[in-house]
Amino acid sequence: MVPAAGSGKRMDSELPKQYLPLCGRTVIEHTLQRLLSHAKISGVVVAVAGADAHFAAIRAGLPDYGKQLLMAEGGSERCHSVLNALRALEPVASPTDWVLVHDAVRPCLRHADIDHLMRAMDGHPTGGLLGLRLHDTIKRVDAGGGVRATENRSELWRALTPQMFRLGALSAALAQAIADQATVTDECAAMEQLGAVPLMVQGAPDNIKITHQQDVPLAEFYLIQQGDET
Repeated sequence: MVPAAGSGKRMDSELPKQYLPLCGRTVIEHTLQRLLSHAKISGVVVAVAGADAHFAAIRAGLPDYGKQLLMAEGGSERCHSVLNALRALEPVASPTDWVLVHDAVRPCLRHADIDHLMRAMDGHPTGGLLGLRLHDTIKRVDAGGGVRATENRSELWRALTPQMFRLGALSAALAQAIADQATVTDECAAMEQLGAVPLMVQGAPDNIKITHQQDVPLAEFYLIQQGDET
């Protein structure tokens, strides 16, 4: 499932970042084709904003992979969008089915990374996510910018997507987080709130998230380097 209801405020652009042009297509087209073309993914649910004026045309122009492409209503925060997407799956999936949640603005996801994550989750009781070890020195600062501590980076990772959990368990975790008004910025955080211990799986460093304008040419470079992943 792909939460795609964001407005892209940090891009300083009127166009939401998932609809920015990238190598002749939009960002989200690259993302969806990477997912839909993977042999072990049976379908995709996209959560879009109610006022979205772009996705219908993109959906109509996607290649036919013979898989379901469903839509769900996006929410005010990521957790609401993902929960709505999960509920859209309930009529066609069981609570024990695995679901992958992937950022709409990570168009450089490799099929090999999806395979790696799926293999790591085989037999795992909870689920997990792709990530990258931190190699920079990490500082903790106060509100005024003063450095207060140097963190132990040996235990620190950057969280990527996809994140992979059972449909029922993730739905329950997100519903509980919303009821508690807890701040959860990804699905792993919601699972952690319930005491689960997701597994971190090493991902590829070119699985970047387009957040700022300078990320677009970098994503173009990676897509060209990767060649045809679909």
